[in-house]
Amino acid sequence: MTVVFVYLLILVAAFFFLVVRPQRRQMAAHRTLVASLSVGDEVITTGGVIGTIRSLDDEVVELEVAPSVVLRVARAAIARQVHPTPEGPPELDEPRSDGDAS
Repeated sequence: MTVVFVYLLILVAAFFFLVVRPQRRQMAAHRTLVASLSVGDEVITTGGVIGTIRSLDDEVVELEVAPSVVLRVARAAIARQVHPTPEGPPELDEPRSDGDAS
């Protein structure tokens, strides 16, 4: 009986450290990103739309995706921020995982 309890305890601890903690960390990072948004930032939504923030309020962000084309999206739908580089195309705030070193 105690062996089963020990295995169950190990399983619960492993689940917590391998699933719950990383997910909490990712959610906290997303909340920080959403709170730090400002007008003029270039962002990517969870649907893959790239645009520049034209206005913000507590729940809605207006993104300009083309000249005179503005979309209203939920603030929580912003997935990440795009950082422009002087030499080339914009870079995402997360490193690429496809093995490309450039």
